[in-house]
Amino acid sequence: MRVAVIDRDRCQPKKCAQECIKYCPLVRNGVEAIKMVDDKPWISEELCVGCGICVHKCPFKAIHIENLADELEKDVVHQYGENGFRLFRLPLPAKGKVVGILGENGIGKTTALNILSGRIIPNFGVVDKKIDWDYVIDKWRGTQFANYFREIADKKIKISYKPQYVDRLSHYNGTVKEFIEEMGVHGKGLENIFDRKMSQVAGGELQKIAITVAAEKDADIYFFDEPSSYLDIKNRLEMAKIIRGLAENKMVVVVEHDLAVLDFLADIIHILYGKKGVYGVVTGAKSVRHGINLYLSGYLKEENVRFGEEIKFEKHPPRETKDAEIVVQFGWLKKSFGDFTLEIEGGEIYRGEVVGIVGPNGIGKTTFVKMLAGVIEPDEGEIEKEVKVSYKPQYIRPMEGVVRDVFEKNKDNFHILYDKEVLHPLGIHELYEKRLKELSGGELQTVAIALCLSMEADIYLIDEPSAYLDAKQRMRVAKVIRRIMEKEGKAAMVVEHDVYFIDMVSQSLMVFTGEPGKHGTGKGPYSLRDGMNLFLKELGITFRRDEESNRPRVNKLNSTLDRQQKEIGEYYYEI
Repeated sequence: MRVAVIDRDRCQPKKCAQECIKYCPLVRNGVEAIKMVDDKPWISEELCVGCGICVHKCPFKAIHIENLADELEKDVVHQYGENGFRLFRLPLPAKGKVVGILGENGIGKTTALNILSGRIIPNFGVVDKKIDWDYVIDKWRGTQFANYFREIADKKIKISYKPQYVDRLSHYNGTVKEFIEEMGVHGKGLENIFDRKMSQVAGGELQKIAITVAAEKDADIYFFDEPSSYLDIKNRLEMAKIIRGLAENKMVVVVEHDLAVLDFLADIIHILYGKKGVYGVVTGAKSVRHGINLYLSGYLKEENVRFGEEIKFEKHPPRETKDAEIVVQFGWLKKSFGDFTLEIEGGEIYRGEVVGIVGPNGIGKTTFVKMLAGVIEPDEGEIEKEVKVSYKPQYIRPMEGVVRDVFEKNKDNFHILYDKEVLHPLGIHELYEKRLKELSGGELQTVAIALCLSMEADIYLIDEPSAYLDAKQRMRVAKVIRRIMEKEGKAAMVVEHDVYFIDMVSQSLMVFTGEPGKHGTGKGPYSLRDGMNLFLKELGITFRRDEESNRPRVNKLNSTLDRQQKEIGEYYYEI
């Protein structure tokens, strides 16, 4: 089966010489394998021989030709127009279970949710006529999908949907209480922010509002699209408990990139693999442990499909600082903002080291990073040793222009390995011609990280790099950060809530404790194991290592292993 996809956002036939048609060998022999239709190129998948010449000749990289297994042809669920993205197969919701969906960005996860929730009627690849629900039910006759979509079509299933981009809720003109009342729910647990304007609510609180509204609705099936974004570790696990509680006698479907949370949250998992913007394939249901390990391996044995590089987790040796050179040293620091006070115990950061920074939201992590970056000054204490800093802030606002402009403009400030060690592995060249304001959240985040890591600096301060990135992208970014620090002899500090990301990127850890919004204390850096033990003890959560993949796994609360680890004070096992 051959799939030909044209990225309509990239395709600009008025700015090119129509190389796709000009160089096609079939067209040169009088066969219209590619032709212009309504001022846009159209590729015949039946006639195309898959030579790939049009793919390489297109100046805007807008054409994708993929050869897929013939068995998939009967599994097309939805196609976005001629030469458009295709989704193959669907996950099936199950009563009393949380069904997790795991996959990279841009390969159909949200499309799958939209179909299952009835927002999109699947067309099975039929793009030349309108499809109705009767066609869908007849197509799936004799399967569980027919029964499910019959109830969706007849509106016999009540649906609650938590969208992916919760920051759009800030556009609501009114208070949190007014929004909650308009949604017809009680807003339990949000009473302390009822009087706040929605436009003044931070990302983590917007996420809590969205989850609360979705969870409190009376529904038969609940959809949660990336519920952990903006939340700290404690809030993520609290959110997971709420969602698991819904599944006692309802259907729940969750798209999630934080693998530790998904492991804790889901009962079964469907992996999506494919190529961004081209196609996505849904696998059969798998147990959570097996599914995540398969995803990390990048290989589906049953289907004989390699869909990515293998991701490995390593055990972390104790922090060795004896012969290492200090990059930056800070004594006791204090900073106050209104009613909030932050105190930092003294510490040192060494060359080649990546220091993870963990703690709840509103505890002062970003304030500390800004003090090191010189963005703000401490009220008391001082940061010793003048260092050159490159800083990636938590919230990113796109500028005018295209991605290429950002890197060309700053090229004189880059280190010599930036292209090979940063831009290439993060796929920045593929985004060069895209406008910054048209980038997705994940693309914008990747550009910001790449720009930060390309700068010549002594220390790189990176605030919440995993936001909007899928699981594979997170691991890719973690590897790039570590490699740059080791090769260039630099240091990095990374503020992060994803335990997998912290485990992969960090050699040591700073831990922030206290009362969010009132006072915070920063301690460390410690070794990763000691730091995680200190941090997780406050949260009352234990982790173990998976025997097969060596990845961290959350222990079920009050399970035998959870109790045993708490008794001996090992909240984060390295064995």
